[in-house]
Amino acid sequence: MRSPAASAPSDRPQGSARPARPGWDALVVAVLLIARLRIDSLAEQAVLPFRYQDVLRHPVLGRLLSPEGWQAMGEVNPSPGEPIALLLIAVSLGLLILYLLVDLAEMGQTLKTRLKWTLLTLILVFAVALPTGRMMLLRQGSGPASYAHDGGVIQTESVIDYFLDGRNPYQEDYTETPMAEWGFGEYRTALFHYPYLPWTFVFSAPFALLGQAAGFFDQRLVYLLVWAVALALAPRLVDGSRRKLGLVALLGLNPIMASDLIYGQNDVFILSWILLALVAWHHAQGAQMAGRAAGPWQILAAIFFGLACAAKPTAWFFAPFFGLLLLKDPWQEMGTTWRDLLATLPAMARRAWPALLVFGLLVGPYLVWDAGALYDDVWRWSSGQGETGYQIWGWGASNFVLALGLVADRFGQFPFLALEALFGLPVLIWFLRRQQRANTLANACWHYGLFLLVFFYSSRFLNENYLGYILAFLAVGYLAQAEGDGSPVR
Repeated sequence: MRSPAASAPSDRPQGSARPARPGWDALVVAVLLIARLRIDSLAEQAVLPFRYQDVLRHPVLGRLLSPEGWQAMGEVNPSPGEPIALLLIAVSLGLLILYLLVDLAEMGQTLKTRLKWTLLTLILVFAVALPTGRMMLLRQGSGPASYAHDGGVIQTESVIDYFLDGRNPYQEDYTETPMAEWGFGEYRTALFHYPYLPWTFVFSAPFALLGQAAGFFDQRLVYLLVWAVALALAPRLVDGSRRKLGLVALLGLNPIMASDLIYGQNDVFILSWILLALVAWHHAQGAQMAGRAAGPWQILAAIFFGLACAAKPTAWFFAPFFGLLLLKDPWQEMGTTWRDLLATLPAMARRAWPALLVFGLLVGPYLVWDAGALYDDVWRWSSGQGETGYQIWGWGASNFVLALGLVADRFGQFPFLALEALFGLPVLIWFLRRQQRANTLANACWHYGLFLLVFFYSSRFLNENYLGYILAFLAVGYLAQAEGDGSPVR
């Protein structure tokens, strides 16, 4: 017996197709872009009170509108409160409208996908790249200690100068550099430490020389370059046009990491080298399945990962998961016992030798030069030791240590390393066992992101920029699963 609904006449003309549902990639782009714009406006209101005056007097930005345009828009505006930023927002939202309309339009799938890629690229340009350029220009007009992050831009540029002068950045302090004008009183302990590793400034040095010859350099130019390359290659990590679009949106419009790029924090630099390593690994897997030589791609993947590790210790935590990926054989499953896992270590070392070599070539000279200075800047400072150690900070469980009065102040000592081991080691072992049973890109990235979250949540500091970095790997981990697999990770 048919139900009344089944026997009711259709409202659609006979033979017409049901309109397609909105794509989830369109929702992702909309949510991320709107969040992105609002976060930027709040950030600018909080920390850039003179941006209108600085834009107006800038020799480039101040001429983008006619005097009549400046007068009509006025000094009192909706947040973020200055006309150039408002125009970038308006263009970005207009592009979003077009993206959503194209998503619903009835047209060939190839044409629709191409239009979406064009619109998403333009959204990234107007919502991230051009705002970053605007910050660089404002900094040029207002001084090197303005409109930029302290460590990722201001200090790193001084480190590049030290490097080009043949001085050891880990032996120097930054009290006579623009860093001295940035920060909050007693919390400016980074004036005596550079916590990043050599690849950050070694890679940037040639660009700094070119910029100095051209009369303009900002470290964010380097970050923009590697970010653009990584975004262009990242779609190769996932299958399906929607997943590819969604991944680029999640990486490029990441609400926290995009702000970090605009202001110049260096997490995008580390992320980009790891993404390049994963793309090279993916090509190695494809070569193996096609019966071609995978060795060159595997070596390249290890080199890229070694470069990431030689830039910032955050990348080190990916080593066990990436090491297992290097052992993946498309034609043979890995053993599932503890003995099988331990037996992989020699083969893992053989495949990872390019990473170890690159890391040694970059970090080794500074170990020989002054191992104590390197250790003091990169590890001892971040663990809060010494007279100028880093403070208890951020959004993690360390706030309970402060709130319960377990230390006298933010510079107090507490056994955070024990907490990190207590919570992090069981999770690490569990995740390695999971990846051993299903050695996939999805598992490696999802596990890395979640392991980092556990580790930093129980550490001395969980800075908000780490959450943007973690979100990027959770995005890759989720979207790299096989089509039709509904689980978060494979």
